Amino acid sequence: MPSRRELANAIRALSMDAVQQAKSGHPGAPMGMADIAQVLWGDYLQHNPTNPDWANRDRFVLSNGHGSMLIYSLLHLTGYELSIDEIKNFRQLHSKTPGHPEYGYAPGIETTTGPLGQGISNAVGMAIAEKVLAAQFNREGHDIIDHYTYAFMGDGCLMEGISHETCSLAGTLGLGKLIVFWDDNGISIDGEVEGWFTDDTPARFRSYGWHVIESVDGHDAEQIKAAIEQARQETNKPTLICCKTIIGFGSPNKQGKEDCHGAPLGDDEIALARKELNWPHERFDVPADIYAKWDAKSAGNEAEQRWNAAFEEYTAAHPELASELKRRLSGELPENWQADAQAYIEKLQANPEGVATRKASQNALNAFGPLLPELLGGSADLAGSNLTLWSGSKGVEAEDASGNYLYYGVREFGMSAIMNGITLHGGFKAYGATFLMFMEYARNAVRMAALMKQPAIFVYTHDSIGLGEDGPTHQPVEQVAALRMTPNLDNWRPCDQVESAIAWKAAIERQDGPSTLIFTRQGLPQQPRDAQQLADVAKGGYILKDCDGTPEIILIATGSEVQLAVEASNELASAGHKVRVVSIPSTDVFERQDAAYKESVLPSSVTKRVAVEAGIRDYWYKYVGLNGKIIGMDTFGESAPAAELFKHFDITTRAVVDAAKSLL
Repeated sequence: MPSRRELANAIRALSMDAVQQAKSGHPGAPMGMADIAQVLWGDYLQHNPTNPDWANRDRFVLSNGHGSMLIYSLLHLTGYELSIDEIKNFRQLHSKTPGHPEYGYAPGIETTTGPLGQGISNAVGMAIAEKVLAAQFNREGHDIIDHYTYAFMGDGCLMEGISHETCSLAGTLGLGKLIVFWDDNGISIDGEVEGWFTDDTPARFRSYGWHVIESVDGHDAEQIKAAIEQARQETNKPTLICCKTIIGFGSPNKQGKEDCHGAPLGDDEIALARKELNWPHERFDVPADIYAKWDAKSAGNEAEQRWNAAFEEYTAAHPELASELKRRLSGELPENWQADAQAYIEKLQANPEGVATRKASQNALNAFGPLLPELLGGSADLAGSNLTLWSGSKGVEAEDASGNYLYYGVREFGMSAIMNGITLHGGFKAYGATFLMFMEYARNAVRMAALMKQPAIFVYTHDSIGLGEDGPTHQPVEQVAALRMTPNLDNWRPCDQVESAIAWKAAIERQDGPSTLIFTRQGLPQQPRDAQQLADVAKGGYILKDCDGTPEIILIATGSEVQLAVEASNELASAGHKVRVVSIPSTDVFERQDAAYKESVLPSSVTKRVAVEAGIRDYWYKYVGLNGKIIGMDTFGESAPAAELFKHFDITTRAVVDAAKSLL
């Protein structure tokens, strides 16, 4: 029977061999954390390698994602579909084992990690999702949602500011099923961290309201096991287990040094490590008895079967709840969603009202919220400005997590990464809001949502210089263009209440990536549309106002500037010109339409074009051409009332008319 150390050494051997073969990678963390991983995965982790998507599995997040060979070794050894050939193919093109864990590449990877601090923040989101889902669906005698979220993190994760944001909130929310292991090895890329990281980490986490277990020997299985047992007994607080480890454990000349953090050990050192670890086997060779001891397929199947039997009992006792839980976990929308949402949109079009699109967003939430119990919203301390609270909102609290609204506090980055974790967990449509300008704090989490193709909904209000007196620190100029250039991200900047509702509907229905909904502070008039125009809004761009025959010039606009284009077209038409106005609330969605539709909206034969948007000009050259005109920004804003700012920066009807006339 293999010992625990032998089982852990299988991780170490695979890790150092794969990194050496790839000629790049990070062997230190997998070798240092192998003993912790062996105890957790061998004795506690509830998972099924033959069904990585089992709803009640424990979630495991490797926040220090540079140590990716740790999780690849674990997945391979425990029986997931990750062959030894994939381990040998580490960090190579199209392998399932890229340099950092990438969601969707290998089964069992719960989230993409690598940008330090975001993995632990995703884990907080997963633990929130588990707690809220359990509060909403569990009933006496039927704890049908009952699983843990485990995370590994290193010193780097703790140094990143996002860890403060999310771990603080985790304590406030009493996430008792979140257990985090700190790999306290005292080493980062630059060397011994005591020169730049001297925080009292246990005290810090106690101040957050965490249960902290200090001074665990990360190479002593019995101490690790005792710490996990203690952590699982604490049901009202998340737990931090502080594990003292030696980076690169088993490498005689490099363990405990930064040399093994981010570089191969070298053939000679690996040979010495094999002797040190008493691992006489060839490269990538794991003995059959060690494979057999690691194999978790049988135990995982049995655990899932027990849960399936429990779910049958739950279904018999609470059939409606069981049906609703299955629907939400599958990601399906309610049967009446399409018809009811469309009816609301048609009602809006038939009853014109000029409102700020942030208010139109709240109105849409009030209409859609009762249809979608899976909505789990929030705002980074701006609920009254973002208007993300709707009539059915109920706050999620430590003592009562059955609500549907998270008060994130001033934590834009943390909120966004938590939303990703909630979305990855399943069972919810997560949305969260801040001012568009403060998306800058959260940009990397938005990028991660796009990279993982997760349908989180990012709500951004106060979308331009139109927010006025708060000045250039709060006035976004380049942000919308940058978001539009992010792959897999759908960005909507609607011009009125109708486009706002359609944007919400599209974001809710999207399954293959995130969306941003970008709204105004100031009121906007509603545009008239016929039935075809109303249907075409969902295509991202459409003809809002047209002329007879072929237009001489096309005016293109989004958001609050659509009205400027409409007013300019009226003036130009009165002077005898043929003008078309095109609203493009989502350039991303418009670009996915077929060539024939895009040509029908923006015919290539009409080269005289003017675009207007109160943001950076440069993005719009792709639609107007190098000879077109763009009314927009090429500086930062100023502090003044909105109307004065539009005049000051010459984003006006007159400017659009003059630009058009210069082309005509």
